[in-house]
Amino acid sequence: MKARHFAFALALAGSTASAVAAAPPTPLFASDVPLRITLKGPFSAMASNRAEVARPGMMIADGITYPITLSPRGITRKTSDICDFPPLRVQLASKAADGSLMQGQRRLKLVTHCKRSADFQQKVLLEYAAYRLYNLMSPLSFRARLLNVDYVDDSGRPYISRVGFFIEDFDDVARRNGMADAHQGSMVPLQQIDPAGAARFAVFEYMISNYDWSMRAAPRGEECCHNGRLLAGGSGGLFTPVPYDFDYSGLVDAPYSTPPEGFPIDNVRQRNYRGYCSHMAQARAFAAQLSPRRAEFLGLFATIPGLDPRTQTRAASYIQGFFSDVDSGKIFKSCVN
Repeated sequence: MKARHFAFALALAGSTASAVAAAPPTPLFASDVPLRITLKGPFSAMASNRAEVARPGMMIADGITYPITLSPRGITRKTSDICDFPPLRVQLASKAADGSLMQGQRRLKLVTHCKRSADFQQKVLLEYAAYRLYNLMSPLSFRARLLNVDYVDDSGRPYISRVGFFIEDFDDVARRNGMADAHQGSMVPLQQIDPAGAARFAVFEYMISNYDWSMRAAPRGEECCHNGRLLAGGSGGLFTPVPYDFDYSGLVDAPYSTPPEGFPIDNVRQRNYRGYCSHMAQARAFAAQLSPRRAEFLGLFATIPGLDPRTQTRAASYIQGFFSDVDSGKIFKSCVN
């Protein structure tokens, strides 16, 4: 991120920034240059058996071989009737050497290709682009590292080569920003959520038209939140929500993404604002700050390696629709009480 844009993002995050000194990203997430890696493991077996069981494997990255374990993860994309191949959790068997690309890494979420078709390669790249869009809004965001992955079955035979990306560990997101994982229960009172952070979260989800989230709640017995995490250590002791998991968004437009029951939309490409009415002043201010930067957001898609020109044009046009809604005020025709 260019220095002036990073400074702008820091200013937007100011109401939630901690007095504790921030830290740079780990080596893996310090660059946006795509990384080629090789993963070796029982992929044929994992494609048919999606149990979240850790299986031994190997990863080669930046010329170094790492013993790892691999396990399927996720919810929708883990099911075989939705995806041919599940998302994976990659866990290093031992601490990576200081100075190596994997320094500081232990458990990594890997977003995989779901299906083999070229169209699904574009879906992966669009979801990666969503992370990059939120990085432009705030450093209080998950970084992602784009990958070209060569999968090799444990028999030694090539399995498939596809794009994917690693997602930064949330503890590292917190450390970078001088904050901490809030570790809250299934439901968090609205009064404990930072209004500026909540407004940013909701405006972004409107931008990409994503409905698969909650910044305050998770299924009973699970830690808050649904496709979001909470940072502690911000202004006034309030929690800052940070979004992730964008495959259900209108931007990605995956064939399995459908509108949640009860929403006034026919498909996920239709936008409907889900931010809180009590945060409307912060949301309007944030959207107004984004408006002069539209060229930066629209131009992002041309910087994503592998995203074909047609997909770039369609994605940029879709995000232009967000800015048109900001200009007209349509974005804030609804809110949640």
